[in-house]
Amino acid sequence: MRAYVVDDEQLAVERLVRLLQATGRVTMAGSATDPVAALEFLRAHDVDVLFLDIQMPGLTGFELLDRLERPPLVIFTTAFDRYALNAFDANSIDYLLKPIEPERLDRALDKAERMAEPRPDVRALARELATHLAPGRKLERIASRVGERTTVLDVARITHFVSKDKLTFAVADGREHVVDFTLADLEGRLDPRRFARIHRATIVNVPLVQELFPAVDGGMLVRLKDAGKTELAVARDRVRELKERLGI
Repeated sequence: MRAYVVDDEQLAVERLVRLLQATGRVTMAGSATDPVAALEFLRAHDVDVLFLDIQMPGLTGFELLDRLERPPLVIFTTAFDRYALNAFDANSIDYLLKPIEPERLDRALDKAERMAEPRPDVRALARELATHLAPGRKLERIASRVGERTTVLDVARITHFVSKDKLTFAVADGREHVVDFTLADLEGRLDPRRFARIHRATIVNVPLVQELFPAVDGGMLVRLKDAGKTELAVARDRVRELKERLGI
């Protein structure tokens, strides 16, 4: 099967391509982090199976499919909780929860091979899935109120959230902003594809992590891509999950 991968996170693309190549079951037709570029490629080239992220800036996975006249078989790659996708287990659309496990990838390829002919109406099923998931829309902006002043922060620009002194702070451009959420609240409201809990007191914006390295006390630290090169502690029981998210 000729496979194509679309995900706006470069590390996610690279990890999935490595997993696919390791199966020995597919030929890579290509990959893209830009959904618009992917759309142009898919209009001009035939592929057998498309591994497609759901949430991408500029063009969602659903919107991309809707613009293809004859879309290939689709396996969605997503961070949505499994309960939101159970209704689609028996459909021709399959999905892989991030971080993707090799065994689950093999099962998805098995399903793609079985579903190759006759080809289902992928666009109709994608529209149904989009409707089903719409109520779970995640935070895109968050307000910080201090006295009479309210600052609205773009969530994508927030490097991390930290809890201290019984308050929760969103950190953007090196500045701390008090927000009216607990970290537990934020875990349920933030996009799990982008944010990860790395410590009982910290949630980090994963694409803004530059480096993961050992601390002098034997623990682990992350260094962020912000101007101050902020370093944050990673709890020991969170290291493995973070490495998987980073494609390490």
